[in-house]
Amino acid sequence: MKKWENLMRIKESGLIAVIRKPSKAQIHYIAEALVAGGTGALEITLDTPGALKMISDLKEKYNDKVLVGAGTVLDAISAKAAIDAGSDFIFSPSFDVETIQITNRYGKISIPGVMTPTEAINAYSVGADILKVFPGGVLGEKYIKDLQGPLSHIPVMPTGGVSVDNVESFIRNGAVAVGAGGSLVKESAIAEERYEILTETAKEYIRRIQNARKK
Repeated sequence: MKKWENLMRIKESGLIAVIRKPSKAQIHYIAEALVAGGTGALEITLDTPGALKMISDLKEKYNDKVLVGAGTVLDAISAKAAIDAGSDFIFSPSFDVETIQITNRYGKISIPGVMTPTEAINAYSVGADILKVFPGGVLGEKYIKDLQGPLSHIPVMPTGGVSVDNVESFIRNGAVAVGAGGSLVKESAIAEERYEILTETAKEYIRRIQNARKK
């Protein structure tokens, strides 16, 4: 039941923040800013030094206020380590059967990366919950619409190349949510410690997602 509730929370918010290689000193400021802006889920990429500790600390701090998960998960061993650290979801750039299986075994949300209809069908067939269409910016919004034609029963979430400017189009074309990295978690704002920019950007993402759904 908990997994189902968390899935609904991702879909309702529509926005997962992809936080790549944040510093230990700044991760909590980044998280606070994104949560204040309405971001539904925070993804810490596993190529971040100390990523598992960050995930654990954020889960302890926020509990159920926001979902926290691991990104750039390349194999089942890494997925299990992230789950042990408290991850609510496992986000991968690729489709790996064992990673999906172990994520499901422990009742967490599986979001593998796919690019083709064949990958989408195969990933969903072995238990993926949402499919990360990657790279979203390269494939484009119309690709989501075309993919949803025969595969409308499969929830998809573009990541990579998603911006404030195209997020409405992605949602209107069938995406249940989006993953946003550098366009949301802005390196320049973080470097200058202007975290309010992250909050305002997140609010704008949420506003546009909701606006697209109304249409």
